[in-house]
Amino acid sequence: MSNPGESNSTPIRNKSQLVEVLARGSKPRQDWKIGTEHEKFGFTLPEAAKSEERAPYAPPPYAPRGIQNLLQSFEGKDFSPLYDGPNVIGLKGQAGEKDASISLEPAGQFELSGAPVSDLHQTRAEMARHFEALKAPAARFGLGFAPLGFQPLWPREDMPWMPKSRYAIMRRYMPKVGTGGLDMMTRSCTVQVNLDFSDEADMVRKMQVSLALQPLASALFANSPFEEGKPSGWLSTRMRSWLNTDPARSGQPAEFFAPDFGFEKYVDWALDVPMYFVMRDGKYHDVAGASFRRWLEGNGEGILADLTPTVGDFEDHLTTLFPDVRLKQFLEMRGADAGSPEMMLAQSALWVGLLYDESVLAEVEALVREHPWETWRALRPEVARKAMEAPFPGGLRPLAQRVLQLADKGLKARGLGEEVYLAPLHEIAAGGPTQAEKWLEKYHTVWKGDVRPIFQEAAV
Repeated sequence: MSNPGESNSTPIRNKSQLVEVLARGSKPRQDWKIGTEHEKFGFTLPEAAKSEERAPYAPPPYAPRGIQNLLQSFEGKDFSPLYDGPNVIGLKGQAGEKDASISLEPAGQFELSGAPVSDLHQTRAEMARHFEALKAPAARFGLGFAPLGFQPLWPREDMPWMPKSRYAIMRRYMPKVGTGGLDMMTRSCTVQVNLDFSDEADMVRKMQVSLALQPLASALFANSPFEEGKPSGWLSTRMRSWLNTDPARSGQPAEFFAPDFGFEKYVDWALDVPMYFVMRDGKYHDVAGASFRRWLEGNGEGILADLTPTVGDFEDHLTTLFPDVRLKQFLEMRGADAGSPEMMLAQSALWVGLLYDESVLAEVEALVREHPWETWRALRPEVARKAMEAPFPGGLRPLAQRVLQLADKGLKARGLGEEVYLAPLHEIAAGGPTQAEKWLEKYHTVWKGDVRPIFQEAAV
């Protein structure tokens, strides 16, 4: 698998090179795209469990007759394999799937990183095409796939680990910096949308309003009320795991809300987030906990003392940062649980509507600035437990209605009919149940306290 640390060996001579890494993402408005990424849990179909020698609904292993075989079944005209050592751990799109990729999260959560597209109708078509392409090979290996925010049945110790070297490093390091990191890695699934900016000022505006509103998105898309077969007490158990995952690299960093925030401030924040690894000669080297800033200053320890930091090393480092909105050469909205296809499409629609129209973005800024930044940051832990019932001045549902009116306005301004994809969010904002609450209602009634039906009812 190609990594920037290997492909961009330009030595870092000054911080402006790192600022330029981010600034290169600036694009004229006519070139702005939409990239949607979504994850889903694999599970063993009950009718195949005996022949596969696995429990019904058990997560599939890498091998045999598991994730490895599934990846290999996609190889061909549209996808070529990516390797970590001898193991295929992803697929790169080509031909009809150019610019898309399929990758694995730590416990085999299957992820489509969609190609950058021009409109949400293309996003819908891409999503449908992926789910259809997955059905036949998955069935051949006795598997189904369900996009849920958190593994509803199996404990962490029963989750498999994929043979990706960077995950082995993270697995060793995560327990040192939080109690939820391994759950985040193995038992959570998300959906995110990646969006463009025109210049630094545009990036700052979009970063700040979307980071402030990310807890609202977490509430609207809450879809993980179970843990180990029972209600967890949280409507987004996925978000609960994030609340306890390495605070140095996750959440809503206060620095991002500063008046002088920009590319350089993001670089400064990134340099002070502890490293995970460096790549040399095709191998990952564990430097977890090391300071990139000290390495740049010539004070690297261990293997870093003998290596020159490169631009590629910094690009690799950017992929190990996990704020609720992440900046690379685009902005990633990262606050939502994975959910039904309709809800995952609505997540992309929400942020396109809010961020891609200039006048709407100005209105969103004004709305956000009605409250201090700390009010938005304080909302994050509340929505993990209570979703739309989380306390907020004036109420979270009225806020959601205002925000959705703006998103609707932004999508209508595009003139493409994309506003229809906001429909499930309007229902929730008007008082309807979240996905999590729908599942809880079924658990307590028709499922009679058995969580296992969720796998096939949520399957795509």
